[in-house]
Amino acid sequence: MRCEVLAVGTELLLGQIVDTNSAWIGEQLAASGIDSYEHRVVGDNQARIVGALRELLSRSDAVIVCGGLGPTQDDLTRDAIAELMGVPLVRHEDLAHQIATMFRARLRDMPESNLRQADVPEGATAIPNPLGTAPGLVCPVGDGKVVYAVPGVPYEMQEMVRTHVLPDLLRRSGVAACIVSRSLKTWGTSESALAEMVAHRVRALDATGNPTIAFLARGIEGLVVRVTAKGATEAEAAALVDAEERELRAVLGDLVFGVDDETMEHAVLTRLRARGWTLGVAESVTGGLIGARIVNVPGASEVFRGTVGAYATDVKRSVLGVTAGSVVSEEAAREMAEGARRVLAADVGIAVTGVAGPTEQDGVPVGTVCFGLAVPGAPAEAVSARLPGDRERIRQFATISLLNLVRLRLDALGR
Repeated sequence: MRCEVLAVGTELLLGQIVDTNSAWIGEQLAASGIDSYEHRVVGDNQARIVGALRELLSRSDAVIVCGGLGPTQDDLTRDAIAELMGVPLVRHEDLAHQIATMFRARLRDMPESNLRQADVPEGATAIPNPLGTAPGLVCPVGDGKVVYAVPGVPYEMQEMVRTHVLPDLLRRSGVAACIVSRSLKTWGTSESALAEMVAHRVRALDATGNPTIAFLARGIEGLVVRVTAKGATEAEAAALVDAEERELRAVLGDLVFGVDDETMEHAVLTRLRARGWTLGVAESVTGGLIGARIVNVPGASEVFRGTVGAYATDVKRSVLGVTAGSVVSEEAAREMAEGARRVLAADVGIAVTGVAGPTEQDGVPVGTVCFGLAVPGAPAEAVSARLPGDRERIRQFATISLLNLVRLRLDALGR
């Protein structure tokens, strides 16, 4: 089974929006064992959408079209698919009722144009959209081929692809096997070094073809090693993934901080919760990013006491009690961590201070970051690093680097 991806939207061509949807869809197709050789972007032009669909279908079994299902005049995906199929659009009253009901539930008046989203190419099937007003579409296009249309809103698209598109593609492929994929998320080494560490496993699996290993660079979210296995049943495929995960963890050790959707902040909070400890944060260079990431984790309130945004020097001194001469130093980071424990009445205090640029500060180079950590029963400690990138990347790297330091320190305490 081969399935291509077509993203629709002039804003994508103009660079006003980055096409992350195609990347996500491609990842899901690969994890499901479905080949995808081409991703394409086309603007809001019906003739060009039709032309792209015809060309892609000429050498594939299916196409997933993402975007262009909204209510406005430039949302032309459903019209293009109807033209491709050679059929008219038909108003589905049940869909119209659902759309109107959703507007009423939100206490909003529904513009008449929204009813365009209830128009479906004759012979096509609508995919329910519990998260928005635009239904998706499953559209047969002769000779057993199919076009799937999903909204461009990422969370709506992802729900439809997971629950409808992928299962339908697998059914059409006639493959009885079940595919299981698992991503090991790592932090603390380069992509090339990571590949060298597991090269022997890649070679071993190349000989069998099942499971397989792939590497994904996720920037500030780390490097991912994805294991995908195929089996007659889900349990059989999962067993293969479990076995390979054990092999990889034996090599990667504490570089692995999470699995699949687990984040670094999730890893930290899990460890703190297990000890019954609370956390207080003092942030300078990150300006609240650490606290924002932590509160994204459900149940964070059980552990997280809060964050002190001590950006200005006088706030570091008056609120956190910093006495160090330079506020970008390991001494200042230690004092900030101790201050976070004291001010926020937390068991663990962590802190970060540094220079994000664009110019150096008091002779301290751009990218210099100092991390502080204070845990029960031990003196406060601090380390320094030189982080790469522009102002935003330095702040983001500082955030995950400090959380990783906490994770490793908490693991060391348990040994």
